[in-house]
Amino acid sequence: MKHVRLLVLTENLPQASLALAETESFHPDTRPPTETQLAGLPGREYREVFIQAKSRLDKIVRHIPLDPVAEIAPIRVIDAEELIQLNDWLGPLWDETSGYEEDFRLLDDEERLVKEQQAALANFAELNIDLGMLQTKTRFLDIHIGLVPRENLRQLEGAVGLAHHILHVYMQQDDNAHVVIVGPKGDKESTLTTVLSAAGFQRLPIPQGLDRPPAELQRELAARLNGIEEQRRTLEETLVRWSAPQRPKLIEARHTLLLAEPLVELDASLRSAGHLAHLAGWVPARAVERLKQRLSKTLDQPFDLTLRDPLPEERPLVPTVASKNRLLIPFAMLVDQYGIPSYGEVDPTPLFAITFLLMFGSMFGDLGQGAVIAGAAFLARRKLGRFWLFGLLAGFASMGFGLVYGSVFGYEHVLPALWMSPLSDPLLMLSIALVWGVIFITTACLLAIYNRLVIRNWSGALFGHHGVVNLIFYLALVAGGLEVARGGGIGIHTVVLVAGSLAALAWHSWRHQDGGLGEKILVVFIETLETVIGYVSNTLSFLRVAAFSLNHVALSIAVFTLADMMGAFGHVVTVILGNLFVLVLEGGIVMIQVMRLQYYEGFSRYFSGDGHAFKPLRFRRGFS
Repeated sequence: MKHVRLLVLTENLPQASLALAETESFHPDTRPPTETQLAGLPGREYREVFIQAKSRLDKIVRHIPLDPVAEIAPIRVIDAEELIQLNDWLGPLWDETSGYEEDFRLLDDEERLVKEQQAALANFAELNIDLGMLQTKTRFLDIHIGLVPRENLRQLEGAVGLAHHILHVYMQQDDNAHVVIVGPKGDKESTLTTVLSAAGFQRLPIPQGLDRPPAELQRELAARLNGIEEQRRTLEETLVRWSAPQRPKLIEARHTLLLAEPLVELDASLRSAGHLAHLAGWVPARAVERLKQRLSKTLDQPFDLTLRDPLPEERPLVPTVASKNRLLIPFAMLVDQYGIPSYGEVDPTPLFAITFLLMFGSMFGDLGQGAVIAGAAFLARRKLGRFWLFGLLAGFASMGFGLVYGSVFGYEHVLPALWMSPLSDPLLMLSIALVWGVIFITTACLLAIYNRLVIRNWSGALFGHHGVVNLIFYLALVAGGLEVARGGGIGIHTVVLVAGSLAALAWHSWRHQDGGLGEKILVVFIETLETVIGYVSNTLSFLRVAAFSLNHVALSIAVFTLADMMGAFGHVVTVILGNLFVLVLEGGIVMIQVMRLQYYEGFSRYFSGDGHAFKPLRFRRGFS
C-alpha cells in the first residue's frame, strides 16, 4: 500500500475526482496536510447543494421508482451551476410529490384506524346486542364486560349470583371466557369489585364509534376498507400518469448526482490555498501506475503526484484490501465476523478456507450427504448470494472424505474406501487428530511471530503470547509427550528446553509486574501454570475432529439398526429420515465445532482483527 499526495489546480478538482472514482483504487486520507497554508475548504457549497438535491431525489423516487443504474456513461464534469439548477428543479417536483405522499399517508392512517376497530370488535363479535347500550351508564344497572380465565368461571358465577348479578358467557376463546355481568347498583358493588379482581377479571372497554350491533359494524368496517383500497388504486393510477413525463428527467438527474458524488465524497480530504488544492489517500502499489495514467489523460492542467511507503506510526491508519478471489469471498465474510486484518498482518482467509474444509470434511465425511449439501447450496444460490460457494465447497469436502472413508449415506459396503472407515481404528483417528492439532497450533504461533516481526514488536515476537519462547516450550512439551508415549523417559534436552522456556517466560512476566513481592510471585506462578495448561488443553481440543468423525459413523449405525427393525417400506423411510436427521443436527454441530476451533485456537493466536477495510472512491451503481 502506498500513501499518495495529489496537488491539482482547484478548477481541476471535479475532473480529478472522476478519475479517482473510475480507477476505484483511491482510499481517502482525511488527515489535514502538514502545510498550515493549505487550510482552505474548497467545495463546501457544492457539497451542501448536492446533499439537498440528493435528499430530494431520494424522497421522490420512493414514489416514482426508477430502474437500476445500468451503466455510468457518459462521464463528464458536473459544475456547481448545473448542480444548483438541478436542485432548483427538484424542489418544486418534490413539493408536488409530497402532496401524493400526504394523500397516501391519510389513507394509511384511516386504514389503520379501521383495522384497530375491527380488532376491538373481535372481542364482541358474538354479542348480538347494540354495543351502545353497554357504553351508556344507567342509574339502576351495574354492567361489566370483560375476560375471565375458564378455570375461574364456575367460582365467579357463584360469587356473582350471591351479589344478585347475572353472568352471561357470550364467547369462549383460548383459555379465556368473554362475559357480561349485569346487576343492580347498590351496596353490593364494592363486594363485586373485590370478587372480580380475585377471579382475574379483565375489563374490555368498548371503543368510541362501536355503538351498534357487531354484525352491522363488521359490514360497515369491511365496506370502509374496500373504499380505502379503491381510493388507493385510483391515487396510484393518477401518480403513474403524472410521473410518466418526469421519469426521463429523473433518470438524468440521478446520473448527474452520481457523477457529482465523488467530489462530495472527497470533501473531508480536500484542503486548498488559493488556486492550489491538496488531497491524500492510500492506493494499492499495483494500482499506482494505472492511477497516474488516468490522471494524465483526464486533467488538462499540470498536477503533482507523490508517493511514499506508510510510516511505522501510520500502520493503524492504513486500510486492508479484501481478498477478491471468488472462492475465498465467502470465507472472507466469516473472517470479517471476527475482525479485519491490520495492515501488514497475514490475511488469514486462505489458511482459514483450507483448514476449515479439511476439518469439516474429515468430521462429516460422506459422499451422499456431502452431495446433498453441495446440491442444496447450488439450488439456493440466489437466496444465499455470495455465500452459496461456501456451502458448495463444504459439500465437496464432505464428498471427498466420503470417498476416503467409503461412506455413501451411511452405507459402508457400497463403495470401496480409499483408506478406511474411522471406526476401523479409532486410536489411529485420535492420534491423527492430535498431530493435526499440533500442526495447526504451531502454524498459528509462527504466524503470530511473523505478524509481530512485521511491525517490529521484537519483545512481543520473542516473549509475547504464542511468541518464540512459547513455541519452543510447546514443541519441547510435544516432544516429551511423544517420548513418554513410546515407552521411554523424557530426555534431558527436552527437560532443559521446557524448564528454560518456562523460566524465560516467568522472568519476562516478573519484569512487567507491579506490586508487592507476594503478589508478583502469585501472578507469575498463575501465568506460567496457565501457559502449561493452555497448550495442553488447546491440543486436546482437536480430539473433537476425530470424535465427530467416529460419531458420524456411530449415528449411521444407529440409523441402520432402527431401520433393520422395520419392514421393507419402514426401512427405506427410516434411512431417509435418519440421514436428514444426521444432515441437519450433526451437520450443524460440526459446523459450530469447526468455527470454534478456527476462532479460538487459530484467530485468537495470530489475528488481531483491529484493521479497517479498504473503501476506495467509486461510482455507486446502487445510487438511488
